[in-house]
Amino acid sequence: MRRHLIFALVAAVVGIAAVGAQQREQPSATEDAVATGGNFPLAAKTGQDSNAKTVAPPGAVNQGPFDMNTWKYGPAWNAPQGSKIWNPVKLKLMAGQKVTGGTLFASSDPSTYCAFANAGYDFIWTEMQHDAHNWKEVANMWRTCPRAKAVPGVRVAYTDEREEQHALDAGALVLVVPTVDTVEEAIEARNWAYFPPLGKRSNGGGQAFAAEMWGGVPGGYRQTINDNLVLILMIETLEGLKNAEAIAKVPGVSAVFAASGDLGNFSGYKQGDPDYERAINIVHDAALKAKVRLCGPLAWRDRPDFTCFQAGTETAAINRGVAAELGSLKDTQAKPEVGPYATK
Repeated sequence: MRRHLIFALVAAVVGIAAVGAQQREQPSATEDAVATGGNFPLAAKTGQDSNAKTVAPPGAVNQGPFDMNTWKYGPAWNAPQGSKIWNPVKLKLMAGQKVTGGTLFASSDPSTYCAFANAGYDFIWTEMQHDAHNWKEVANMWRTCPRAKAVPGVRVAYTDEREEQHALDAGALVLVVPTVDTVEEAIEARNWAYFPPLGKRSNGGGQAFAAEMWGGVPGGYRQTINDNLVLILMIETLEGLKNAEAIAKVPGVSAVFAASGDLGNFSGYKQGDPDYERAINIVHDAALKAKVRLCGPLAWRDRPDFTCFQAGTETAAINRGVAAELGSLKDTQAKPEVGPYATK
């Protein structure tokens, strides 16, 4: 009897130990998830070469060895079917109507910007090439009145990833790139302006994605901005004239700008001179051949085939507005005989 009891106790202990060992051998849910990939079922296994550069995972669209030149771009960021243009400047430009941009040159005051943006222009050409604005000031102005009548636009300093992406991440819908001399520069300007697959813009966020800016646009900002951005390249030099046709034909270019001042600066002739007019007409012809829009100064609003224009600065607009408001009362200040306002 005692022997049977001892055998039973031993069997029970062995059984408990076996169950414990079995429980220890079975991985936890967390361990199992890690071992099988869990939320990352196609992830490379820890410490093992996945051979992903040569072999695609099951179900991949791009099979065979990895090749960037034959890569089929995926549909993750496609605009929804039937999406419509929401940038009013792009709509107007596409229709061949005349588009105007007021030049914000010196001010960094949001209230001045907002008044200027509601004065009647189609977009505001915030000047970053020839003025000392910084991007924090510009972003602050744009987000103060994102629903102003004129959309935010900017002339960056040069073709550059940092310049263009600062502008676009801050919310620019019109991007003007100066002094484009070659087709290679035009492609670079395009690349930093547009998201893939058309360009190489990085998806890094910024206030453009915020709800108070463009985050709530129909179809989504990331999905639709490539169709809504207006990209204007400026032809300003003799080299730019040489390559104007190729520059204008770069996919993604909305318009080319015949730079009235710098084409004179680089050619040595002034408006009205035959050599100057020839330069402007070269840009004109390039735009027509590429079927893109043609831009210039507002003074050329009646020049054939020009449909987008850079207007004056905010200070010039103030002067013009006051003159129109006062009429014959303008500059009729009293002239005392003494003191700081006395006539010299």
